[in-house]
Amino acid sequence: MRQMLNKLLAQADSIAIGGHVRPDGDCVGSCMGLYQYIRETYVDKEVDVYLEDIPDVHKFIEASKDIRHEIEHGKIYDLFICLDCGDEDRLGFSLPLFQSAKRTFCVDHHVSNREFADDNYIFPDASSTSELIYDLIDKDRISMQVAEALYLGIVHDTGVFQYSCASPATFEAAADLLRKGIDGPKIIEDTFYEKTYAQNQVLGRALLESILLLDGRCIASYITKEQMEFYGVDAKDLDGIVSQLRVTKGIEAALFMYELEPNVYKVSLRSKDTVDVSRIAQYFGGGGHKKAAGFSMAGTPHDVMNNVIRQIALQL
Repeated sequence: MRQMLNKLLAQADSIAIGGHVRPDGDCVGSCMGLYQYIRETYVDKEVDVYLEDIPDVHKFIEASKDIRHEIEHGKIYDLFICLDCGDEDRLGFSLPLFQSAKRTFCVDHHVSNREFADDNYIFPDASSTSELIYDLIDKDRISMQVAEALYLGIVHDTGVFQYSCASPATFEAAADLLRKGIDGPKIIEDTFYEKTYAQNQVLGRALLESILLLDGRCIASYITKEQMEFYGVDAKDLDGIVSQLRVTKGIEAALFMYELEPNVYKVSLRSKDTVDVSRIAQYFGGGGHKKAAGFSMAGTPHDVMNNVIRQIALQL
């Protein structure tokens, strides 16, 4: 498959890279890692990366300043590489570039991926799309800049190597990236653990107002848009809340929601062993992995929560 990537890149003079809406660590890491790899290895190619605004903590990646947030009308690329997207609609504003590209290639690890590109490299058992990019590129051409981006993605989608998706191959990839000279502990501390005062405040509120359901086997919480405005946070600042809910003793599934617009909620699900949350997310039009998935739903917070809890109960 590495030969396929090299062949696709060799045949294309212009290349676009796009990731999913509300980009997380793996989306940013895989997109920026591949972007820098192409820019350094194929110096004669035109390459652009399209993402929504990324979290501030991920902007330590120097090339993140090159990210494009708007598309040029009428622009057509020879190759569009879609990363960390389960379906094309998740590309958001860059979807027209994907649809107009002469060839498309998707790299992803979501079990819900529909293999919607011309060529697809989909491995649901992989820890992250960043690990898959590591597998696809030439190891001796990985610079320190490429390594720090891919390491960021692996760290975030494995919960700092604590999730079951972190295989021996994941640790081996991470070790190789560390040998490129990156500061792994600093990336983990600055992008995963460190929180602003406002982030800690809203986390505290979400935990304080959480409720136990299904005989204590499920925990749920939500934040409204009004509350987000009160604390001065946005969606990027809510990262990690659902994972903190998940570690509550005795629970099998965690549910966290925040309001996107009046009575429309982004729902994040996490599980331990029993519940396959990807099935629940797909049922409601979303996607993800067995232990981490999400979707959006309209309704009051209690209506949304009740609908989701019913699906969790069917598995418990």
